[in-house]
Amino acid sequence: MANPYFSNLTEFIYVNRTKEGRSEGDYSVVKNFFKRARLRDDIFQDLTFFTKFTVVGDDRPDTVANTVYDDPSLDWVVLLSNNIINVQSEWPLGQAAFNTYVTEKYPDEETLYSGIHHYEANEVKTNDGSIIIASGTRVSVGQSVSYFDEDSSQHVVRTDIASPVTNYMFEDQLNEDKRNITVLRPSYLELFVSDMRRIMTYSRSSQYVTNKVVQTENTRNTDPN
Repeated sequence: MANPYFSNLTEFIYVNRTKEGRSEGDYSVVKNFFKRARLRDDIFQDLTFFTKFTVVGDDRPDTVANTVYDDPSLDWVVLLSNNIINVQSEWPLGQAAFNTYVTEKYPDEETLYSGIHHYEANEVKTNDGSIIIASGTRVSVGQSVSYFDEDSSQHVVRTDIASPVTNYMFEDQLNEDKRNITVLRPSYLELFVSDMRRIMTYSRSSQYVTNKVVQTENTRNTDPN
């Protein structure tokens, strides 16, 4: 079921007024990259359409599509299912690419591995197991928490709740979180592709040629010479 994203894009036909096209009869056909599809709200809100998936190692959208749908050209389904627009910033990096990214972002190894990005709380709970502050909650350095423990009938003050998170730890966790994605279940793929084709059409207008093509003029590229 080869169905690459660009094959679904609509097109412009415009008068070509560049040096290569000087006459009124010269036209260029280009893909309309500004018309973007998205999953229908009813599909997004119905979790039965999706299943959880973990991106491993250097997996790319096309390799995930090949694993899930046996078709790497359906990488755009993987991206739209997660509302990903910018693959470079929203898709998890492989280890080598991640190492390059963090070493270029931070000025030196000390800043990267020893610099403190923020502090997070260690879990604090009462003797009966009630959670007072959850693990991973961002806190200030030296922050304390106090509570009344009914089980022991004592007022408790905890001052050892904050743990430092280095810049490397922060970036690594951010990248790892991106590995947890959702994918459209294969049984709903035909419905989604059909919906995509319906969205990627033009309505009738003065510029209408076909439901996939409109005609306009490239006024910005006018060449007076």
